[in-house]
Amino acid sequence: MKNPIADLNKIFDSRIRLGVMSMLVVNTEIGFNDLKQMLELTDGNLASHLNTLEQAAFIKVHKGFIGRKTSTTYAITPIGKQAFKAHLDALEKMIKKL
Repeated sequence: MKNPIADLNKIFDSRIRLGVMSMLVVNTEIGFNDLKQMLELTDGNLASHLNTLEQAAFIKVHKGFIGRKTSTTYAITPIGKQAFKAHLDALEKMIKKL
């Protein structure tokens, strides 16, 4: 019998990364400050989790300016969407087996 957690993606073990991905699946893109506010995180904590997702190519970062102010937004990549869906499917299968 296959290990029920074998198909879960370790990157999504973190509730913060799970939250970020959940928000990005339903939104085209989200700004750093909006993510920080919605997830109630500090700058450094959010930044480290976003970096993990970016290194895995699950999200893409867009840095720009609004007037003179810097603006950083995040969007899910096709690879990220696929990986997140596979993770959710694996969770669902695991729950149904219990």
